Amino acid sequence: MAHIIVVGNEKGGAGKSTVSMHVGTALSRMGHKVSALDLDLRQRTFGRYVENRASFIKASDLDLPSPDVHDLPEIDASALKPGENIYDHRLSAAVATLEPDSDFILIDCPGSHTRLSQVAHSLADTLITPLNDSFIDFDLLARIDSTGDKILGPSVYSEMVWNARQLRAQAGLKPIDWIVVRNRMGAQRMVNKEKMEKAIKMLSKRIGFRIAPGFSERVIFRELFPRGLTLLDLKDIGVKQLNISNVAARQELRELLKSLHLPGVEVDV
Repeated sequence: MAHIIVVGNEKGGAGKSTVSMHVGTALSRMGHKVSALDLDLRQRTFGRYVENRASFIKASDLDLPSPDVHDLPEIDASALKPGENIYDHRLSAAVATLEPDSDFILIDCPGSHTRLSQVAHSLADTLITPLNDSFIDFDLLARIDSTGDKILGPSVYSEMVWNARQLRAQAGLKPIDWIVVRNRMGAQRMVNKEKMEKAIKMLSKRIGFRIAPGFSERVIFRELFPRGLTLLDLKDIGVKQLNISNVAARQELRELLKSLHLPGVEVDV
């Protein structure tokens, strides 16, 4: 049975698609069969990323391992029973079709609350939540007092994950392994960074997630998107010597992959 990885956060700009593309490509390069779904049916950043990659591979005559992105199947609305949601059936049908031939199914969620995203979270064996290192983004997970030292209660996204966990428990499925990935952290020891670290550690114990380091803010990610490339492809396209920033970014990816504890994955990228 395929292991389902969901990359979710209801706030845009947290790096979900960048994380999805790098995790999916890394697993593909390790020899795993990775099928993917982009649930942002309007913007489709992840889907566009993979399309750009396919175009670049064709034009360059290269053979670069890639995740396979699939569209959600269409469902005949007239076949639904009263009260049934068509998006539930579209997502369930997609997963059922992909599971037999996939090692991993990677689902990239939109940066907003949608029915598709809600259902996807209940399917997650592993949930990755990229989070910018800011209390503005932290507010999506929990409300905090004015000093930044006291958690007042869970916020909307954490409550959705809690509901997804309840649904899985009722269905007799394994608990979601939830990992919050701290993205775009500054290199310097700033007061805000230290307060964020303290707050996230407090919250992780309270609502049950693990913390993993993510990607620092780097221009390279924006430059790679038009060609659909990742940090792992640079040598394959002729970059003979990586600069310090690229080497550091590859190490960040390695640490992220190790932190996920995915079944059957030995990290060597």
